[in-house]
Parts: sequence; C-alpha cells; structure tokens
Amino acid sequence: MPVLELKNVSKSYTNKKVISDVSFSVNSGEIFGLLGPNGAGKTTLLRMFLDIIKPDSGAINVFGGTLDPDSKDRIGYLPEERGLYKKSKVIELLTYLAQLKGIPKKQALENAGNVLQSVGMYDQKDKKVDELSKGMQQKIQFLASIIHNPDFIIVDEPFSGLDPVNTKLIKSILLKHKKAGKTIVLSTHMMEQAQTLCDRILMINEGRVVLYDTVESIRREHRNNSVILEFKGEMEALDGLDSVQRIAEHETFVELFLKDGKDTQSLLGELVRRVEVLRFEQSIPSLNEIFIGIVESGTDE
Repeated sequence: MPVLELKNVSKSYTNKKVISDVSFSVNSGEIFGLLGPNGAGKTTLLRMFLDIIKPDSGAINVFGGTLDPDSKDRIGYLPEERGLYKKSKVIELLTYLAQLKGIPKKQALENAGNVLQSVGMYDQKDKKVDELSKGMQQKIQFLASIIHNPDFIIVDEPFSGLDPVNTKLIKSILLKHKKAGKTIVLSTHMMEQAQTLCDRILMINEGRVVLYDTVESIRREHRNNSVILEFKGEMEALDGLDSVQRIAEHETFVELFLKDGKDTQSLLGELVRRVEVLRFEQSIPSLNEIFIGIVESGTDE
C-alpha cells in the first residue's frame, strides 16, 4: 500500500488553477522527488498532503486513509517558510517540538541531544536560536522535522541556504532515514540534488504533471541520439564520419550526433580506425537539462 496517494487532485485560488488533475503515489521506503520551477505548485501540493489546505476535487490518502491526529504525529515536515522561536534555547525548543508530536518529555530530551550530536551542534544546545548563524538555524529547523523519528518525512527545499558541507550532511541524514525504512518526499527545484537522492520523481510545471517515473527511466527516455567521445588525435580526423550528422565541441570532450538509422557500434568502428578512443559512451541528459528543456518549451510531455 502506498504511503501517499493522490487521485485527480485539483486546486484553484481566485479562479486561477494552481494544481490541475494531479495523480501519483509514493511508495514506502523511497525518496520521492517533487520537482518543478518556482511557482509550479509544489508547496500547494505539500500543504494538501498535510491537510493544511483542502483540494477542490480529487482524493488524497496518507497511510491508506485520511489524516487524523495520530497519523499526523507520524509525519515530519520541513516547510519552505522557516520559523523558529528565536528567544528559546535550542535544546528546549527541540524538546518542546518533540513533545508536541506525542513524545514523553524524558525521551524528547534524549532525542534532542541525539539529533544535535548528529549534526555537530550539541555544544550549541544552550544557546538561544537568534544567537546562531543562519546555517545553524536552518539545521535546527531540519532537526525539528525528524526529532520524533517520523515514518513519513516531507521536506520543502531542505538545502536552501546551506553550504556544500552542510548540504552533504543533510543528504546523509535523509539517506540514513531511508535505509531505516522511512518514506521521504523531497520538494526542490535543485535538480542535481534530486538526481543523486531520489528513486522516483514527479515533475510539475504550471500545476500539471510533465514527468513521473524513476530518475533513470526519465533520463534514458529523454536521451538524444548522441555519444560522448574523448580521444587522442586531431579534430580533423573526425571530419567526414559516415555515421555522424554533426559534432559539438565541449571543454574536455566532443559530442557526436548520429544520423538517423546509424548506431553506436558502426560509429565506434569508424572511430577506432582514425583516433585513439579514451572514452565512448551514450549521452544521457541530466535531470537539470531535461527540466530546462521542458520549462522552456512550455509543453507537457
């Protein structure tokens, strides 16, 4: 049974449709990417998952049914709009937030200490939130979403404002929770993070689904008929290749676009007779390239 399932969900604000007939499911134990440009409708979807706002039509099931107080306690949520009690001590704030999720005070205090240690911030536990740097506050906000060891974690732009070291740290924590069997929805417009973290993705643009599949399936489906080549030799040696329609030069490699009806094996046969081949592989676009192409074209798949 999916942890989350949407069927034909739509939502409008003042006669503007922001979500249009969206259907998908999130499986137990996966990291599911909810992707799209700013304003695509990602945060509206998250708020409907959490029953903060209601859809105009369609159905949303979480843990196999509608959300009740007990099932809400099984969810951890990091909103895009950050907000903490600035004058509270860090350890007291995290303990309080864990108690709101039904964790007894003694266990909540222990949890707070453990999560602070996991991000190297235990020595900051008695500081007030407004005494911390923005990056540290961001980490505290993230810890608040997992303090109660939820089964379902929803994070909205979790890497926003983080440096590369802390981005790597948050990613490692998310992967650790996945390994423990937790289900994670990652909402982001940072395609490179989604590509490395997510098992499956849903990409929306202007409130509509444009992609929905595993990351690898989507990348392979959108590959163009080209290969990446690194070689020893002169560029002139590539002139007049029978299999090639055009050649694009990049900084450390060239990209060879095949003619219709030509395959990579025939091209490789041509190349080895002309140059020393160091690298030869089919070009598979990144999620970022696919994302840009879809948004700029303004068309659904």
